[in-house]
Amino acid sequence: MKQIDLMIFDFDGTLASSGADLALAVNFTLNKLLLKPRTQQEIINFVGDGINKLIDRALGRDNLKYHEEAMTIFNDYYREHLLDNTKLYPHALEVLEKFADKKKIILTNKRHKYTLAIAQGLNIAKYFVEIVGADSTPFQKPDKRLMEYLMNKYGPEKKRTIIIGDGVNDIMLAKNSGILSCAYLNGLGNRQELLSLNADYYCESLMEINSLFS
Repeated sequence: MKQIDLMIFDFDGTLASSGADLALAVNFTLNKLLLKPRTQQEIINFVGDGINKLIDRALGRDNLKYHEEAMTIFNDYYREHLLDNTKLYPHALEVLEKFADKKKIILTNKRHKYTLAIAQGLNIAKYFVEIVGADSTPFQKPDKRLMEYLMNKYGPEKKRTIIIGDGVNDIMLAKNSGILSCAYLNGLGNRQELLSLNADYYCESLMEINSLFS
C-alpha cells in the first residue's frame, strides 16, 4: 500500500455522476437557440475543460456567435437542475469515509459554485479541506501552477500526493507537476486515452482505492 498525505479528487466523472444533467442543460440551451440537439455521449465527450469549452464544442464552429447567449441560457438552467439526476458514483462514500482523516481536496475545471452546490447536495462537502473550481485560481488543469499553489498551501511531498480522476487533464496535471496519478476508468473520460497515458495507478471501481493507498 502506498502511503499518501494529500488526496486530490476530480469531480465530474469521478465522484459525481453528472453526465445526464450536463447533457440535459446543453440540449436545453441548443433547443432555445433553435439549434440541433446533441446525443448524451457527444456532450459527455465535450466535458473536462470547463463550461466555456463545453458550450463552444456543443455549438460547433459555425455557431460560436451564439456563445454569450448560450452561456446565459445554460447557466440559468443548470443552476436550477444540477441535482436532478446527479448522484455519487458507487463506493465514493466508502472511499471518503475510509480516508476521513486524510487531507482531501476537490480539484475541478467546473465552476466553484456549481461544484459546491452539488457537493453539498450529495452531502460530501464536509470531507474536503478545500474545493478548487475553474474560477478559484487563475489556472486550470492540467497547468502545473495549480499544483504549485496547492503544494505551497498544504505542504505535502509530491511522492505522497495523488490525484484521482477520470480525465486526461487529471493524469496530465500529475505528469506536469510530479505528483502521483490514479485514473478511474469508468467515469466520463475516454478509457483508451486514459490507458495510453500510463497513469501510476488504475482502478475500475472507486472501491479499489481503499486497498491501493493508506
